[in-house]
Amino acid sequence: MKTMISRRGFLCAVGIASASAVLTACGGSSSSTASSTASSAAASSEAASGESVELIVFAAASLTETLNAIAETYSAENPGVTFSFNFDSSGTLKTQIQEGADCDLFISAGQKQMNQLDSTASAEVNTEGLDFVDAESRVDLLENKVVLCVPEGSDKGIDSFDSLAEHLKAEDILFCMGNSDVPVGQYTQKILAYYDLDEAALAAAGVITYGSNVKEVTTQVSEASVDAGVVYCTDAYSAGLTPVDEATKEMCGQVIYPAAVMKNALHAEAAKEFLAYLRTDKAASVFESVGFTAL
Repeated sequence: MKTMISRRGFLCAVGIASASAVLTACGGSSSSTASSTASSAAASSEAASGESVELIVFAAASLTETLNAIAETYSAENPGVTFSFNFDSSGTLKTQIQEGADCDLFISAGQKQMNQLDSTASAEVNTEGLDFVDAESRVDLLENKVVLCVPEGSDKGIDSFDSLAEHLKAEDILFCMGNSDVPVGQYTQKILAYYDLDEAALAAAGVITYGSNVKEVTTQVSEASVDAGVVYCTDAYSAGLTPVDEATKEMCGQVIYPAAVMKNALHAEAAKEFLAYLRTDKAASVFESVGFTAL
């Protein structure tokens, strides 16, 4: 079943002329909304008192470009507030938080990694009874899309998930996906299961190679080290790749990014204020310029 590229998928594939301007200027015009202004005005009490605040934000690798752009604008509007970002796979970030790393705000590319740290989540997911998430601060921030990309100029004839499945069955291509502890890898596993493909057998046959996060998968496709890879729409856009297909909800479910302040946050109030800012129209315009849907 070949899926049609949605309008959002098309935008992420071909880009939109205003996207780069939004990322560089981060919407710094007079069009910012009242909610954005209110959030900005509510700069952390620590910063307002003259103390500098360095927010430590752990975020999925797919948020690298957008969060850096948003943070630049936020710091300009809130002098004294700076950021220390840790971008990596959500599974790696979850482990670092669990092992005691300082983190004020965590933004995951999947619910599973956040649930594993949340004491209010099901014990079937939070199997270790971990209690790091301030549950009252937790929100579903963004939605992304899972897409199939091939190197520019590819002659393998991979133009849909259907054709990818056929090539995998024939074992005549090299396919890249995220590791099993990486959300994009977990979504890809669901797609393989949708087509009744045996991941372990394909990996043993040398048909599958792995990336430790979505950026690594994207790089392997961009450099033509592989014949195809599954990444997020936003990463395809940032890398200048044109997706050939977009996964449906039936294939892999929805790709929701939850965000929450950590209970051991060094700057909890400042983190809550920045999270509120991320939910404004001003921040949404940056996220949506690369293919995210703000929730």
